Amino acid sequence: MPIAAARGPGRPPATATPIAFAKAIAAAYRRYGQSPEQALRMAQITPAHLRQPQGRMTARQMELVSATAMQELDDEGLGAFSRRLPWGSYGLLARASLTAPDLGIALRRWCRHHGLLVPDIRLSLSTSGELATISLLEVRRLRPAARELSIAFILRNVHGLACWYVDSRIPLQGASFPFAAPPHADAYAHMFPGGPLAFGEAGAPASIRFDARYLALPLRRDEKALTLLLRHRALSLTVLQYRRDRLLVPQVRQVLSAHPERSHSAEAVADLLHVSARTLHRQLKVEGASLQQLKDEVRFERARDLLLRTARPLKQVAAAAGFRNEKSFARAFKARMGVAPGEFRVAGEGARRP
Repeated sequence: MPIAAARGPGRPPATATPIAFAKAIAAAYRRYGQSPEQALRMAQITPAHLRQPQGRMTARQMELVSATAMQELDDEGLGAFSRRLPWGSYGLLARASLTAPDLGIALRRWCRHHGLLVPDIRLSLSTSGELATISLLEVRRLRPAARELSIAFILRNVHGLACWYVDSRIPLQGASFPFAAPPHADAYAHMFPGGPLAFGEAGAPASIRFDARYLALPLRRDEKALTLLLRHRALSLTVLQYRRDRLLVPQVRQVLSAHPERSHSAEAVADLLHVSARTLHRQLKVEGASLQQLKDEVRFERARDLLLRTARPLKQVAAAAGFRNEKSFARAFKARMGVAPGEFRVAGEGARRP
C-alpha cells in the first residue's frame, strides 16, 4: 500500500510528493538488478523529471510507481529491510487486526505483527495522558537509499489504516523523524498534516502523535470492506479524505461546557458544531451516547464544581450550569445525587473542615 501525499482538509498542491521518493524506488530496482523503466513509464515520470533536485509528482504518480515496484520486486519494503517484505504483506497485517474490538487493540496488534515480518524496526503504541504515540525505532539501521521513504511510508500507512479502521479523520498533533530535514521538507506538512514536525533527532525513534481518545473507538470495517479495498483501491489507503471526525463526544462536551446558555436545544448545540441536529443525534448514537446524557453529565459536573468551590446563590448556580431555573435544577439535582443542592454544599463544606 504505497505512500502518497495526504489529501485532507487544506488539500495539498497537485504535485506535492517529492520526486526523491521515486528516486528511492529506482534505487530499489537497481539493488535487485532490475530496471525501473516500466514502473517510471507507467507513472509518466521521465528521466529528466527524476533528475530534478526539487522535483515533485502527484499522489497518483507515486501510487503507480510504488505499486508497480512492490509487485515487480515482490517487496513492499522497497529494499529498505534486510529481507524482502512480499507483496500483500500490508494487506495481511490489516486483515490480522480487523477483529480487534477497538482502535487501540488493533494498532497494538498491527505493530506487534509488523515486528514478526520485519525485525529491522520496532513499532509500538504508547499513551501519556491524552496523547497517543506510534513510534518506529530502527533496531538495524535501514538502507540509506530507502531509509527516508520507508520511514515516511510506514508512518503514513499506519495513520491511514487507523483512519480507515474507524472511518474517521484522525488529526495528527505532531510527527518526528530521525534524520535531518530534507530539501523537500515542506512536503511533510502535506503528508503529516496537523501538528509540528521535528527533524534531526538522531537515535530517537520516528513517531506520529494524536489524541488518545481515538483509541477507544470501535472498528467500523469488516472483511468484506477490506477485500473490496484491496481488490479495487489498495493504493488509496493513505490518501483517502475523511471528512468526518468521529470523536464527537468530547467535542460536544466541550461545547456544552463553554456555552451552557446555548445548550437548551439540539439545534443550538448542532449549530455550534456546524452540523445538523439530525447528524448530531445520529453520530452520537454511533458513539454510544446521547445529547441528553452528555448535557446531564456536563451540567452536573459544572453544578457540583460551583456548589463546592463558590458561595454563589443556587439561582446563579442553576443558570451557570445550564438549567432553565432554580426549581428544575433542584429537582434534577436531587434525583441524580440523592440530596438537594444546598445539602450537597453543606456536606462538602463539612468534609473540607479539619
